[in-house]
Amino acid sequence: MLINVPETVVADGLRGMAAAHPELTVDVENRLVLRRDAPVAGKVGLVSGGGSGHEPLHAGFVGPGMLSAACPGEIFTSPVPDQMVKAAAAVDSGAGVLFVVKNYTGDVLNFDMAAELAEEEGVRVARVLVDDDVAVTDSTFTAGRRGTGATLFVEKIAGALADEGASLERVEAVARQVNASARSFGVALSAVTTPAKGSPTFDLPSGELELGIGIHGEPGRERRPMMTSGEIADFAVHAVLEDLRPSGPVLVLVNGMGATPLLELYGFNAEVRRVLSERGVPVARTLVGNYVTSLDMAGCSVTVCQVDEELLRLWDAPVQTPALRWGR
Repeated sequence: MLINVPETVVADGLRGMAAAHPELTVDVENRLVLRRDAPVAGKVGLVSGGGSGHEPLHAGFVGPGMLSAACPGEIFTSPVPDQMVKAAAAVDSGAGVLFVVKNYTGDVLNFDMAAELAEEEGVRVARVLVDDDVAVTDSTFTAGRRGTGATLFVEKIAGALADEGASLERVEAVARQVNASARSFGVALSAVTTPAKGSPTFDLPSGELELGIGIHGEPGRERRPMMTSGEIADFAVHAVLEDLRPSGPVLVLVNGMGATPLLELYGFNAEVRRVLSERGVPVARTLVGNYVTSLDMAGCSVTVCQVDEELLRLWDAPVQTPALRWGR
């Protein structure tokens, strides 16, 4: 591992992020990443966060057109309410703050507590829960479906709307619409290794894969002998479409779990597109790369989100963050 010691992995990463991105305010001590121009007058603040190890989610999505602030926790561990309250106060312009929360028990409890504390301090807070994973219900980390790749779609589309000056109620409604319109499915080709443990967190023998994993290496639906890229696409996209059943154009995220080469992800995207075409699903936009990762896990996930004209316009709106940027 390319680290000093496990205890300082998150702090070291934040220091490096600060050095690389002067357009951000990175508070290493309080574990906050903020837009340098926050708060922006008249703009709803967007705050998200979660355990570290999923980069670029969430800190890499802070900037114009997306998040106002991110709260990184320890590896695979929820940030604490104090971080979220500080973030909300830092980005609140008086228009309110939207918390985007992935459905993991620790995240939900801590963001709920933070919302109560922020409201006591005079900050209006709304919350949107992301729970897009169709693989399993009530997993190791969750009550209900896990929040995975749709988090990127929610943060980008809601962030664009907030930058246009929409009200907190409107930004919240659109964020909920995006989550309701999105489904994901993940596959592990190798186990994840955390810095503290220094060895794989679960046993996945060579020549096997896990279908339906979460972003912390949680178990999925089933384990099978290794499959081809096309066979994985058939299984994953079928699972997504059986649950979503889109009736119009979709956004597609083909996401790497951290250790899958981009060449393989593009090849997998070709298979995903093939399956969608066979099912008669038109693809409006596609994003391929490592965006919602699990440290060094080899594998991939597919997220499909049905969009209307407004959602597609907001997806295409300019964004300037360390990990996602276009239009300016």
